[in-house]
Amino acid sequence: MLKTDLIKRSPAVRIIGEEEIEQVHFGAVLSRAGVGKTRYLVQIALTKLLKNEKILHISLNDPIEKIKARYIEAYNDLVDSIGYVDPQKALRLWEEIKNEKIALSYNENTFDPEKIKVYLKSFKKDDLTLPTLIVMDGLNFDRDVNETLTGLEEISKRFEIPVWFSMQTHREEDFAPSGYPVQLENVKDRFDKAVFLHPKNDKIESVVLTDENRPNRYYRPEPATMMIVE
Repeated sequence: MLKTDLIKRSPAVRIIGEEEIEQVHFGAVLSRAGVGKTRYLVQIALTKLLKNEKILHISLNDPIEKIKARYIEAYNDLVDSIGYVDPQKALRLWEEIKNEKIALSYNENTFDPEKIKVYLKSFKKDDLTLPTLIVMDGLNFDRDVNETLTGLEEISKRFEIPVWFSMQTHREEDFAPSGYPVQLENVKDRFDKAVFLHPKNDKIESVVLTDENRPNRYYRPEPATMMIVE
């Protein structure tokens, strides 16, 4: 079955683990700019869409149309990774799952976790199915984001929805004594899992940083697509 095959090929499932994606309050994907953390977040979200579950993608960087384009590109990369697939079959599946994605676009001045709480409460009020995953892309962890994280943590616990964040690091920065990038070090007690995408020569190394079940395991996603290089 195409859905099952795509989930198995997902770089998020292969690096983090299918169940582990869900078993968090907070997870993070870290890299410096342009390496692929947003592409990787979208692959995490696709694992839920392929189960016909709703996801909520919140961006502080991208407009709605760019978010839509990111998902189409990521889905096509995933389909291409398993070899030949009947194009009509792949298109039918995309048409089936694409409307389970809810995209919201803000900037740093307009985003407030309270807005997300009110939005999710409207789902319950109208007896609608809640998202089973929230993607939070673009939050600036170089600033003090503890108040924002507290609000999102309340949402995660209240609605029982894991939240996966992008977290931008910087080339010139040293790591903290713990071995973590400083952005994660500052908030590490809040995060259950983190994946660090690190450029090495012309490849990317993916390191699971904060997962007791998969400590310091290394993977090699393909830079343009995030698919795992065999």
